[in-house]
Amino acid sequence: MSLLSNIRSPEDVRALPASRLGDLAKEMRERIIDVVGKGGGHLTSNLGVVELTIALHRVFDFAHDRLLFDVGHQCYPHKLLTGRADRFDTIRKAGGLSGFPSIDESAYDLFNVGHAGTAIATGVGLARADMLLKENRRIVAVVGDASIVNGVAFEGLNQAGTLRRQFLVILNDNEWGISPTQGALAEYLAKFRASNFYEDVKAKAKQILPKLPLLGQPAFDMLLHLKEGIKATLSPGQIFDHLNFQYIGPIDGHDTEHLIETLNLVKDAHHPVLLHVHTVKGKGCDWATAEPGRFHSPKPFTVCGGKATIQSGGGRSWTRAFVENLIEVAEKDRRVFAMTAGMPDGTGLNLFADRFPDRYLDVGIAESCTVDMAAGMAKAGLRPVCAIYSTFLQRAFDQVFQEVVLQGHPVMFCLDRGGLVGGDGAVHHGFLDIAYLRGFPGMTLMAPMDEVELRQAIEFGLTLDGACAIRYPRDNVPAPMPDCPPFERGRARVLREGGDVVLLGYGVTCQAALAAAQKLAAEGVEARVVNARFARPIDRRMVREAFESGAPVLTIEDHSISGGFGSAVLEAAQEMGLVIRRFSRLGMPTDRFIAHASRAAQLAEVGIDAEGIARAARASLTGEATDGACAVAVVETVTPASARRDGALPSPAERVRA
Repeated sequence: MSLLSNIRSPEDVRALPASRLGDLAKEMRERIIDVVGKGGGHLTSNLGVVELTIALHRVFDFAHDRLLFDVGHQCYPHKLLTGRADRFDTIRKAGGLSGFPSIDESAYDLFNVGHAGTAIATGVGLARADMLLKENRRIVAVVGDASIVNGVAFEGLNQAGTLRRQFLVILNDNEWGISPTQGALAEYLAKFRASNFYEDVKAKAKQILPKLPLLGQPAFDMLLHLKEGIKATLSPGQIFDHLNFQYIGPIDGHDTEHLIETLNLVKDAHHPVLLHVHTVKGKGCDWATAEPGRFHSPKPFTVCGGKATIQSGGGRSWTRAFVENLIEVAEKDRRVFAMTAGMPDGTGLNLFADRFPDRYLDVGIAESCTVDMAAGMAKAGLRPVCAIYSTFLQRAFDQVFQEVVLQGHPVMFCLDRGGLVGGDGAVHHGFLDIAYLRGFPGMTLMAPMDEVELRQAIEFGLTLDGACAIRYPRDNVPAPMPDCPPFERGRARVLREGGDVVLLGYGVTCQAALAAAQKLAAEGVEARVVNARFARPIDRRMVREAFESGAPVLTIEDHSISGGFGSAVLEAAQEMGLVIRRFSRLGMPTDRFIAHASRAAQLAEVGIDAEGIARAARASLTGEATDGACAVAVVETVTPASARRDGALPSPAERVRA
């Protein structure tokens, strides 16, 4: 029987003979590769922290002590050792384990966390609360995949340096974030990896440790004295020392024995300690270490002959369409400068970097800094394009306001992963960008329905004098509609005529609205389908025509119904004094988060797939309540347009019931 099958809690890890820990690490890697290969997920980051995770659970008791992950996508080994190994093959699937730490799954997960930079600050909060409440709990924050460069991480270090108690930060330095680590701090850390400092400390420690009569503070002080002597000649002026952290490292993050020895030495220090651990992203898998960025979060893959082939899945992604069109536009406009915050592969800008290396910048996991730098570039005359996931732009809300919009700078935000994202679940859904950007004066918000519109939105956005945002999903681009008119600010596009019900779609939901209209047509109900294109400014002519038609009006968006496109339509109707008879907003609910599943399943769950839209349209015609996936305002009963035109014809509601 395998070792892993007998690990039901960290107590079982602590009970294993030290000689078997290497076998456990091997089994854990095999399990991670097998499960991610079948269902996709985060691979290389997790392969790189296997030994570190084993050592942590060997030394600490996190049923009592506190373990925090700074980037949640390095938690797979932790899940395997905390009672979830038997369900690990359900990860990222509907009803299964989350791909990130989840407070609903285990007491060993303290936060639902998918954004970087948070663990040190939340750890300081826990530490201060424990001190006040007289709780004696050790705290460990594992900072990985270059999230140490995030501004909040540095703010957390600054606060942690004021503590006078145990506080351990483990800097998991694998030279990568999701892409290669960027910035001066990356170069700073690389100097230590390249020096002999680690080898000297490790060799001296291995000589001394067997001679120590006991562990704890005396041994810790002895090791510090040794380290300080070496460090004085090799690495003076440590940045972490100046933040009141005792710096140790770098040490080999794959040497389990040495990790355990070091963790035992530092676990009871009465002041903050930063342990610099050097790991290899994708460790134990040659094809993964060769391309750690490509296999950071791959789709399902197959392995044959020592090579892995990622399943293409068919179709052309919105991400690919975006970057290829941006490259073509940039060929003609030398002012275009592309930026991302640690996600060159995820946003597609790695391809832009290949073509225009001097007009591209990966700022690292620092969205706020990215937006501020874009503002500076725009002020100087460039046309910066910030490609950032919708969920991550939330982290730069104030910078979008203060440095971009308030100044009137023409920065373009291209929001990948707008809407439901599938397996990554609640921590990554882009469900608020319309709401938090729509209130900015002068902001232009666009959502194309296909690649032709995407290209037009990019070109149009570069002509604007102020900021704009273009949102698109984590999905494949649908076939384009024929006869696409050019973008005109605040003007919608009618896709289909009909008088019984009006479907106002925003972005990719237009495709589902058209499919729903076909279903309704088969039932004798004719739907008018309009592609709004803009959530700000809203097309008031579109709104007026919709409400003055007398037909039920439904808005459809891959976004929260609170403050989104539907809210913009309702506000415009009220401002124009239109009579709102029957109006429904279809989108993501406001009373719960949507769990991980396939994107198609999530769209169906919230009722914005073709069947859900058709069902909501039928309900609006019959006066029946909808299924709760949308918000419905019924002011007065509507007389369907077709019935008004000819009293001899059955109404749409009658046709639906029939």
